[in-house]
Amino acid sequence: MKFISWNVNGFRACLTKGFDEFFAEQNADIFCIQETKMQPEQADFSPEGYHKYFHSAVKKGYSGTAVYTKKEPLSVVFGINGEHTDEGRVITCEYDDFYFVCCYVPNAQTELKRLDYRMEFEDAMRGYLSELDSRKPVVYCGDLNVAHNEIDLKNPKTNVGNPGFSNEERAKFTELLGAGFCDTYRTLYPEKVEYSWWSYRFKAREKNTGWRIDYFVVSERFMERVENSSILTDIMGSDHCPVCLEIKG
Repeated sequence: MKFISWNVNGFRACLTKGFDEFFAEQNADIFCIQETKMQPEQADFSPEGYHKYFHSAVKKGYSGTAVYTKKEPLSVVFGINGEHTDEGRVITCEYDDFYFVCCYVPNAQTELKRLDYRMEFEDAMRGYLSELDSRKPVVYCGDLNVAHNEIDLKNPKTNVGNPGFSNEERAKFTELLGAGFCDTYRTLYPEKVEYSWWSYRFKAREKNTGWRIDYFVVSERFMERVENSSILTDIMGSDHCPVCLEIKG
């Protein structure tokens, strides 16, 4: 099975940049996107053979997630236990032998002015994932808006304390892994240096001055099914590139 996750930074714009060709080429079993910045009726993309689920923010043109899946889920839930629904950040699809959770984690923003909400969201999400994990394994993916370790961004020293690399955000990711989850890419490739996001400024992508902030995280016991976790750095169309998880069965 193949899963793809991509922060498209505006689905309508990405659809004009070859998204449909990439989608067809990948032939993923589940393809999820973050930062759709739209309501479901605003983009006509309904590929044959897929069920689609959108979770849009109340605020127009902001945030939002979507999941395209070949197999119809047993259930689909939006938000975290009935909360954190206004910004369209979380979609959970239940399958026979695992849960698939697509998430767009809130950005702490300049001067960490939204850090308190970010911490609240992180605690709620960790508790939620642990609750799901007590029933069946979890695949958690998306733009998690944190570079966990220094290897995960080009300039760690000058970014300490900045959104996405604050001690608080990094500690929450450590807590998540400590709760029984694995960062699939870093587990498979402890020393590999690749990024999934580059600023639009200062020719950052051209210079590969990036951050790895897009992830596939799975329950520890699910790692035995993981065949590969990759970052598709050559795919354009957003300031993020897609990430991919391939599993057995």
